[in-house]
Amino acid sequence: MSKIQIITDSDSSISPAIAKKYGITLVPITIQFGEETFTTNLDIDDKLLFEKIDHLGKLPTTAAPCPAAFIAAFTEAFNTGTDEILCICVSSKVSSTYESALLAVREFPGKHIRVVDSLYMTMGQGFLALAASEAIANGATLEEAAKLAEEMIPYLCTFASFATLKYLAMSGRVGKFVAGMAGALDIRPLLTMKDGTLQILERVRTRKNAMDRLVNLITGALNEKTIEKAAIFHVNNHEEALILEARLREKLHLPAEVFIIEFTPGLSVHAGSGMVGGVFYSK
Repeated sequence: MSKIQIITDSDSSISPAIAKKYGITLVPITIQFGEETFTTNLDIDDKLLFEKIDHLGKLPTTAAPCPAAFIAAFTEAFNTGTDEILCICVSSKVSSTYESALLAVREFPGKHIRVVDSLYMTMGQGFLALAASEAIANGATLEEAAKLAEEMIPYLCTFASFATLKYLAMSGRVGKFVAGMAGALDIRPLLTMKDGTLQILERVRTRKNAMDRLVNLITGALNEKTIEKAAIFHVNNHEEALILEARLREKLHLPAEVFIIEFTPGLSVHAGSGMVGGVFYSK
């Protein structure tokens, strides 16, 4: 039987501990503050990210893994006994990561490497990698595992609430005046994944109303469905992540294991500190 390695990037929000448990290799997103470069899961997390942003008063730049990063990951896998590779990437609609992985494949003629565009991010992407890993452990071939991952995509569901527009203003995505007014009125955007990107659904006022609406959106989308996988993600907001999980458990039949995860810096820099949301796989 061929040994198959699952590789994904850190925009999957898979923690090193989860990656180790499932035997998944993570290719990191890098964060650049001026001349300083930080690597996700190595020397920067969401807490340090926003400490530096608030201290410097500006956002860093983020960099998708370059082809060389995937070449290194593929080489390491093959050098340690891997026969085939399944690489699952963050949505090609938001990052050049998928393109980098495809370019890297060209350096391995004769090797069987399958690259999947998850059309998702955070643990939606992560769930594809976890499911593929489980399938391979149960004897699935590379193509069977890839097909399983691709067929899961339409059944993923994500909703999130931003806590502030401050960081979107710093990025230039919204004006500072608009962000200031939103802050004064405590306006919180609610978002969902659609067509491979995070898109704003609506805006509500106050933290309480945002949480109430988030719960209603999730329960409305998942009511009467069988939820097979669930994760609550957050940016420096573990307390509200636990509150969201508890409230959803009152209304939905969630799996026994619900992942509580950091959004991770490559994504968090765009969302802002305080964001909370959930991603679910249901049939």
